[in-house]
Amino acid sequence: MTTHTVTASHPLFTALKKPINLTLSSEVLEEAKLLGINISKVCDAFLTDLVKKEKTRRWQIEHAEFISAYNKTIEKEGLPLDEWRTF
Repeated sequence: MTTHTVTASHPLFTALKKPINLTLSSEVLEEAKLLGINISKVCDAFLTDLVKKEKTRRWQIEHAEFISAYNKTIEKEGLPLDEWRTF
């Protein structure tokens, strides 16, 4: 059995990244560099989290009417199969 390890420097990871121009506060950038903070990694992580939160927010808005109707049905009729619950 052969095992392969894929690291962050593996072409599969590096090929998925794209260089961009980014404008940052020079003071904060300098301090981050002095502290050894990986700017690209931090920006990527923050943007990933922001995109996830925005997608969730938009999904909730898009489905708000259905969720409201479903909650009203549950309030009125109870949970499906509730009579067979043992907890």
